Amino acid sequence: MKLAIIGSGHVGLVTAACFADLGHRVICVDSDEAKIKFLKNGGCPIFEPGLHELIERSVAQKRMTFTTEIRTAVKEAEILFICVGTPPLEDGGTDLSSVVSVAKAIAKEMKSYRLIVEKSTVPVETGEEVKRTIQKHKAKSVEFDVASNPEFLREGTAVRDFLLPDRIVIGVESKRAEKLLRELYRRFQAPLIVTDIKSAEIIKHASNSFLSMKISFINLIARLCDKVGANVTEVAEGMGSDPRIKRGFLNAGIGFGGFCFPKDLSAFIHIAEKNGVDFGLLREVLDINQTQKDYFIALVKRALKNVKGKRLAVLGLSFKPDTDDMRFAPSLDIIPALQKIGASICAYDPVAIPESKKIFKGISFAKTAYEACEKADAVLILTEWREFQEIDLNRIKKLLRGVIVIDGRNIYDPAMMKKNGFTYFGIGRR
Repeated sequence: MKLAIIGSGHVGLVTAACFADLGHRVICVDSDEAKIKFLKNGGCPIFEPGLHELIERSVAQKRMTFTTEIRTAVKEAEILFICVGTPPLEDGGTDLSSVVSVAKAIAKEMKSYRLIVEKSTVPVETGEEVKRTIQKHKAKSVEFDVASNPEFLREGTAVRDFLLPDRIVIGVESKRAEKLLRELYRRFQAPLIVTDIKSAEIIKHASNSFLSMKISFINLIARLCDKVGANVTEVAEGMGSDPRIKRGFLNAGIGFGGFCFPKDLSAFIHIAEKNGVDFGLLREVLDINQTQKDYFIALVKRALKNVKGKRLAVLGLSFKPDTDDMRFAPSLDIIPALQKIGASICAYDPVAIPESKKIFKGISFAKTAYEACEKADAVLILTEWREFQEIDLNRIKKLLRGVIVIDGRNIYDPAMMKKNGFTYFGIGRR
């Protein structure tokens, strides 16, 4: 099939590359000329395991092309996916200006039937807005359909998530749109859930909100475990063994980050309250997540007694492993707060240092985890990179000035750390 993917961010580029690798002809559109030029020259603007290889293969086999012209995409592709950014507004709502702008541009170029699919994460009722925009600006005789096909991609595993999904959701209004999307996803083995457009839009926000709620819940349990001397990891194991609860997202730590969870929670709260539904539950989820970073900073103070003048090795800067994405990363709050009370920071991250250098001021960056630990008074784990889980602890201990490890992701076993001579602090594992 001939597809157009409009927007080449995390969602758009992964969607384009994966569909192309499956044999479809894909036109990738973006208004950023520098980004399109970079892609045409063989680059990949984001770090995502396996993505660059997919793009190179699809380009070489002439199944994937890049352009800044929506006109070309609308002319050649029957199905057009809108994958542009939907940033948050100050009131918690969603900025849909890019979505509406793309819909308007598509409408003006349509000469025959097209299926326009929302792939960006948008609030419920956006499909109606897209439909109204196209109806207003299209030629009178041109037929079209709007559909919703929310993405469930996790940064760091996005390629695998796309190619091996646990479910595919499509929200449609017509049999024609349903038939096209069924054909597009024919080779996938996952269950195909067909709904109306509004239900599909809500499924995305509801899913992310529920997962966020699990994280904040287990972080609150971790605080209780610290108070009473229990182990949150064992509590999570016991809870997660119940098939109604499951173990995923019950990992205590310093809270969730990234662009999706914080933004989607705020947007879901906003759209619910706009429709007369009080989502105080989700406001509490956001509040717990924010104060969890304060909880970690308090743990650092307690572990070091006096933070002023101490040299801290920070391992991990991105919001999660296997990505260089710094958006809403806990490190963005934690590092400045520690600097404010007099700490000196030397940080290391396997891939996020180039992005971090644009953000942080007054800290030094190391080329390796071992370099970051040289003469440090304590080690802080902020991202659970596998590299840190497999680190040579004996070598680390020799490099440190102190032997304190403050593990914000609970990646180490407390008994093992004690056996190796470290003073270890985890979250909810006292």
